Amino acid sequence: MTAVTRTIRIGSSNGLHARPAKLFAQAVKDSGIPVTISKGSGAPVNAASILGVIALGAEKGDYVTLAADGDTAEQVLDTLAELLTTDHDEN
Repeated sequence: MTAVTRTIRIGSSNGLHARPAKLFAQAVKDSGIPVTISKGSGAPVNAASILGVIALGAEKGDYVTLAADGDTAEQVLDTLAELLTTDHDEN
């Protein structure tokens, strides 16, 4: 099966720091399929790892690429993309 990928622009005004990274990593875990996230030419990291996601250093406006395998990969990446494009720092 071919991996499904999406390139998404980060929407949170403070980037992928603790709160959005936690929400994102939890959503990946809940999806039940392996997902990786990468920034630029950097190596992909396990998207279910909060520390891995934070370590990317993704700021607002940066582009990240998600990749997933599995029968539900399209739907999972759609959901994750929505999470990443939403500003979780507005509250």
